[in-house]
Amino acid sequence: MNKLEIYNNVFLETFQLADTSLLNADFNADNVESWDSVCQLTLVTNIEDALDIMLEPEDIVGFKSYETGKEILSKYGVTISAE
Repeated sequence: MNKLEIYNNVFLETFQLADTSLLNADFNADNVESWDSVCQLTLVTNIEDALDIMLEPEDIVGFKSYETGKEILSKYGVTISAE
Protein backbone atom coordinates (compact mmCIF):
# COMPACT_ATOMS: atom_id res chain seq x y z
CA MET A 1 0.00 0.00 0.00
CA ASN A 2 1.43 3.39 -0.97
CA LYS A 3 1.40 6.53 1.20
CA LEU A 4 -1.63 8.00 -0.58
CA GLU A 5 -3.65 4.83 0.05
CA ILE A 6 -2.61 4.82 3.71
CA TYR A 7 -3.48 8.51 4.08
CA ASN A 8 -6.84 8.07 2.35
CA ASN A 9 -7.68 4.99 4.42
CA VAL A 10 -7.11 6.92 7.63
CA PHE A 11 -9.54 9.59 6.43
CA LEU A 12 -12.08 6.96 5.33
CA GLU A 13 -11.94 5.21 8.71
CA THR A 14 -11.86 8.35 10.86
CA PHE A 15 -14.76 10.04 9.09
CA GLN A 16 -16.59 6.78 8.24
CA LEU A 17 -16.69 7.51 4.52
CA ALA A 18 -17.67 5.00 1.85
CA ASP A 19 -15.09 6.00 -0.77
CA THR A 20 -12.29 8.42 -1.56
CA SER A 21 -14.30 10.56 -4.01
CA LEU A 22 -15.11 12.96 -1.14
CA LEU A 23 -11.44 13.52 -0.34
CA ASN A 24 -10.50 16.73 -2.13
CA ALA A 25 -9.62 20.37 -1.51
CA ASP A 26 -13.10 20.99 -0.06
CA PHE A 27 -12.70 18.33 2.62
CA ASN A 28 -11.83 20.49 5.62
CA ALA A 29 -12.92 21.47 9.12
CA ASP A 30 -15.18 24.23 7.79
CA ASN A 31 -17.08 22.01 5.35
CA VAL A 32 -17.27 18.66 7.17
CA GLU A 33 -19.87 18.64 9.92
CA SER A 34 -18.27 15.79 11.87
CA TRP A 35 -14.82 17.46 11.87
CA ASP A 36 -14.54 18.71 15.44
CA SER A 37 -11.60 18.88 17.83
CA VAL A 38 -12.03 15.28 19.01
CA CYS A 39 -12.24 14.01 15.45
CA GLN A 40 -9.17 16.05 14.52
CA LEU A 41 -7.14 14.52 17.34
CA THR A 42 -8.33 11.06 16.35
CA LEU A 43 -7.37 11.75 12.74
CA VAL A 44 -3.89 12.97 13.68
CA THR A 45 -3.32 10.05 16.06
CA ASN A 46 -4.37 7.57 13.38
CA ILE A 47 -2.12 9.22 10.80
CA GLU A 48 0.81 9.22 13.21
CA ASP A 49 0.26 5.51 13.89
CA ALA A 50 -0.22 4.59 10.23
CA LEU A 51 2.86 6.50 9.05
CA ASP A 52 5.00 5.97 12.17
CA ILE A 53 5.64 9.68 12.79
CA MET A 54 5.04 12.21 15.57
CA LEU A 55 3.67 15.64 14.66
CA GLU A 56 4.57 18.80 16.53
CA PRO A 57 1.74 20.46 18.48
CA GLU A 58 1.43 23.38 16.05
CA ASP A 59 1.04 20.93 13.17
CA ILE A 60 -1.64 18.99 15.04
CA VAL A 61 -3.59 22.21 15.55
CA GLY A 62 -3.06 23.23 11.93
CA PHE A 63 -4.19 19.88 10.48
CA LYS A 64 -7.60 21.17 9.38
CA SER A 65 -7.99 19.89 5.85
CA TYR A 66 -7.20 16.97 3.58
CA GLU A 67 -4.84 19.11 1.48
CA THR A 68 -3.19 20.91 4.42
CA GLY A 69 -2.49 17.52 5.96
CA LYS A 70 -0.42 16.58 2.92
CA GLU A 71 1.59 19.80 3.23
CA ILE A 72 2.18 19.24 6.95
CA LEU A 73 3.32 15.66 6.39
CA SER A 74 5.81 16.80 3.76
CA LYS A 75 7.64 18.68 6.55
CA TYR A 76 8.27 15.28 8.12
CA GLY A 77 9.59 13.73 4.92
CA VAL A 78 6.31 11.97 4.11
CA THR A 79 5.23 12.52 0.52
CA ILE A 80 1.59 11.66 -0.06
CA SER A 81 1.47 10.38 -3.60
CA ALA A 82 0.42 7.29 -5.50
CA GLU A 83 4.04 6.18 -5.95
